[in-house]
Amino acid sequence: MSEGPGEDRLNVVEVVNGAGRGGVLLICEHASAAIPARFGDLGLTAEARVSHAAWDPGARDLAALLSAELDSPLVAGTVSRLVYDCNRPPEAPGAMPARSEVFDVPGNAGLTDVQKAERVETVYRPFRAAVEARLDAARAVVTVHSFTPVFHGAPRDTEIGLLHDNDARLVDLMLAHAPEGRVVHRNRPYGPEDGVTHTLKAHALPRGLPNVMIEVRNDLLTTPEDIRAVARHLMAMLTPALEATCPAS
Repeated sequence: MSEGPGEDRLNVVEVVNGAGRGGVLLICEHASAAIPARFGDLGLTAEARVSHAAWDPGARDLAALLSAELDSPLVAGTVSRLVYDCNRPPEAPGAMPARSEVFDVPGNAGLTDVQKAERVETVYRPFRAAVEARLDAARAVVTVHSFTPVFHGAPRDTEIGLLHDNDARLVDLMLAHAPEGRVVHRNRPYGPEDGVTHTLKAHALPRGLPNVMIEVRNDLLTTPEDIRAVARHLMAMLTPALEATCPAS
C-alpha cells in the first residue's frame, strides 16, 4: 500500500508500505522521469525525457516487489534525476548535470547558486528527510537502480550489479548465493570511485547498517514477468544474506 507523495510542495517522494515491519529500508532514488511544471522540460528532447538519463526504467516496479516480499518500506523519488539526482550530494557535478551520457540538459546549463540551492531545498533535502525518518526501524538498507545495456557505445555484460562502499558484508553473502544463469558482479557497472554510493554513505554507513546498492540492466526489466523473475533471483540472494547479517530480534 502506498502512503502517497510526501508533504513538500513539489511532491518529491513516495513512501510505499510505510507500515512494513520487515526491517529493511528500500530506497529508489531514480524511480520517476517526471519533471515538475516549474522547470518546463529542461530543454530536453523527447528521447531524453524518457531515457535512462532521466530515470531508472523498471527500478520502481522492482523495488515495489521487493518491498512486498520483504514487508518493508520503500522510499521512492517522484522527480527526474535530471532535476536533482538524490543519489548525489549538492556539491557533486552530477547532482544537476548539464549533460548526461549523450544527452544535453539545457535547463541545467549555467544554473546560479540560488537556483541550485532551491533544488537542493525542495528536492534533495525532503527526500533525504523521508529516508532518515525510517532509519531507526531499519536493520539494513537496500537501494534499487537500473542501468542501460549500452553506455557511450560500449555494451555491458553485467546483468545484476551488487555495489558497496567500505561495508561489503551484505554483498559478500549475496554473491555467495548468486543464482546460476545470471551474470552477477561486484561493483559493476559502477563502483564507489564513480560517486554512486552517496545514499549508502549518507544513511547506512554512519549507523553501521548492512547495505547494498542493486543495479539491474534495464533490458531485463521490460515486462512484469521479467521484473518478477529478477525479483525472485534477488530474493534468493537477499534472504540468506539478511538472515546472516541482521537477524530479526
